[in-house]
Amino acid sequence: MFSWLNPLRKKSGEAPAIRGNQPTTAQIISRSEHGISRSSISENALKVLYRLNKAGYEAYLVGGGVRDLLLGREPKDFDVATDASPDEVRRLFRNCRLIGRRFRLAHVFFGRDIIEVATFRALADESEENDKAVSENGIVLRDNVYGSLEEDAWRRDFTVNALYYNIRDFSVVDYTGGMADLKAGRLRMIGDPYTRFREDPVRMLRAVRFAAKLGFRIDPQSERAIRELGYLLEEVASARLFDESLKLLLAGSGVATYELLRHYQLFGQLFPETEVALTEEEEHFPHTLLLHALENTDNRIAEDKPVTPAFLYAALLWQSVRSEAALFARKKMPPIQAMQLAGDAVVARQVKRVALPKRFSLQSREIWEWQERLKQNHGGRVFRLMEQKRFRAAYDFLLLRAGSGEPVEELAEWWGKFQDASEQTRQEMVRAGNKGGGGKKRRRRPPRKRPAPNRE
Repeated sequence: MFSWLNPLRKKSGEAPAIRGNQPTTAQIISRSEHGISRSSISENALKVLYRLNKAGYEAYLVGGGVRDLLLGREPKDFDVATDASPDEVRRLFRNCRLIGRRFRLAHVFFGRDIIEVATFRALADESEENDKAVSENGIVLRDNVYGSLEEDAWRRDFTVNALYYNIRDFSVVDYTGGMADLKAGRLRMIGDPYTRFREDPVRMLRAVRFAAKLGFRIDPQSERAIRELGYLLEEVASARLFDESLKLLLAGSGVATYELLRHYQLFGQLFPETEVALTEEEEHFPHTLLLHALENTDNRIAEDKPVTPAFLYAALLWQSVRSEAALFARKKMPPIQAMQLAGDAVVARQVKRVALPKRFSLQSREIWEWQERLKQNHGGRVFRLMEQKRFRAAYDFLLLRAGSGEPVEELAEWWGKFQDASEQTRQEMVRAGNKGGGGKKRRRRPPRKRPAPNRE
């Protein structure tokens, strides 16, 4: 059976501050009782663990890496927790850089591989938190209070992320009941969900992401808190929400994540105009287009193919851009110009909630603009369009629109046939144009009648 671990103490000899009725002992799962093997752990992570141990520090593999190994999954990355301070970690590793303001972290670099090393965080009373800053709504702005392993476990977000792999004896240390929740497929917040979500509202998005990724059920108390506190995401920096949106939608489980975001009424906090379009849609294709875009993204990630946020954002904001462009078109504005102005306006409003770097927003706007350019499928411009670097993304987006029910199937079929056709067939197609594509053939103007010369 499981043995028990006495609480670790700080180097000063003081007992860690434990709140409420949290247990003072940890469940130790010995090597024979779990399936984690060192052969499944990154070689670079093992180097960090062993060097910290050799220098006399505690060092544990922690977080998603331990969780995924226990579930038989391949971890995306490996994080280390230690009682060494960030400066002590930096002295041990020349290939180390300290980052972060809210909580100082050490990044140890092995080429492109980065091992993140975090010092144990404390459960200190607010009166003792000299290096901690909190907003009026309870959001933690800075948190560099260091403590013990036990305190660090209770400071983590979800129980399944608070499991520690001990490199000394290859056991797993569990203070919070994470092993039981892992076996039950349950995602449970450590501590009071209302307090923890107020400390950092992004935890609500993390709950959705993990539930979708792992196929776990969020526990009822956390569900209630998410539904009531979703508005707190309005206080989170737009740049941070962009980073989180990439993790949500570009992690291989985008469809499930999207459905859970809408289920917990968080999607509208990230994409308010898109949520309005989905809620008030009279036609089915906005929702279908998003599902198809996310399915394609999930499939590409599963096949280890590259994906870009620009294409997904183009799909997420397309209905708003489409509606805005229609308003400009009613003012007799040329279609391409209307699409350009609509894209600028929608992006300007969206970045107030979730930032979109210019390198991506420019690509999204080009995809939207090209939906009008692809209608011009006659004359020599057709060949020039195909030579442009944005053609493929624009054509793929056209196919996405056609598959979602928009009335552009004929145009999409024309471009598909044109790409596969022989040179002679292409010439014939260009001369004929496409009646259903929205492109208009040029009409030859009748010759102007010149006035008869004055013969007088």
